[in-house]
Amino acid sequence: MNPVFNQSLNIQFPNAISVTIKREDLIHPFVSGNKFRKLKYNLLQAKAENKDTLLTFGGAFSNHIAAVAYAGKEQGFKTIGIIRGDELFDKIEENPTLKFAHENGMQFEFISREEYRLKSENSFIEKLKNKFGDFYLVPEGGTNELAVKGCEEILTDEDSVFNYVCCAVGTGGTISGLINSSLQNQKILGFPALKGDFLNDEIRIFAKKDNWNLISDYHFGGYGKINLELIEFINAFFEKNKVPLDPIYTGKMVFGVIDLIHKNYFPAHSKILLIHTGGLQGIDGMNIKLKQKKLPILKTND
Repeated sequence: MNPVFNQSLNIQFPNAISVTIKREDLIHPFVSGNKFRKLKYNLLQAKAENKDTLLTFGGAFSNHIAAVAYAGKEQGFKTIGIIRGDELFDKIEENPTLKFAHENGMQFEFISREEYRLKSENSFIEKLKNKFGDFYLVPEGGTNELAVKGCEEILTDEDSVFNYVCCAVGTGGTISGLINSSLQNQKILGFPALKGDFLNDEIRIFAKKDNWNLISDYHFGGYGKINLELIEFINAFFEKNKVPLDPIYTGKMVFGVIDLIHKNYFPAHSKILLIHTGGLQGIDGMNIKLKQKKLPILKTND
């Protein structure tokens, strides 16, 4: 585990507002950001239960799939990835995420999108046990009580100076951990990467306080959707701050926060902390898509 640090943004904001980004993306070279936090206690639990295999779920460019594959190899587990989209079974070499997971020992099972919707049902899990034997189940995106416990460790004592803590939201585990470890005078703002209002209910399962709010205006059309405005924003942000942002989660959250600052959403003198949840491994796959669409690619280095 590498030390995480808070980095002030190299941008002048109106109304004496200051913005800082917590570099959780630097916590581990391959299991970065919230994936490291979510897996920490799940891997300890898997060892406590004497399991030797981790099984989980994800899509073609899933940060979670890549992280479980590497963390599993590092900690001595076999790993199985149930992948959404049976058309991907012969495209592993073309897909940077799947190629990385495969090179780190993950065995894949490609299933149709229809079948994938059954992933939480007991009958489907039993079918997987009949096929693969005993395993420790890590949910899609990694969110469960142990994941939330890990995410409660993101905020530290030095973060008590911030009025607002902002993060991207996928399955709700990271924001739940932030809510639970936040101070009562802090407001936690979540920026969903997906369309839909179901996340409020998911977060309430784990969150122990009500000092939070979801801002659903910055998903750019839905999960995995991206346009020229967002590409140019992420690249300009990198030029100015030398902080790479992923286009699925953190890039959209940072765009949203800066847009809201200019729309006077935050009171003057607000101190805002942005949580960088990692996810940078997905940029290679996104850049392949952007080249196909003849759009500029995302920069991650000078």
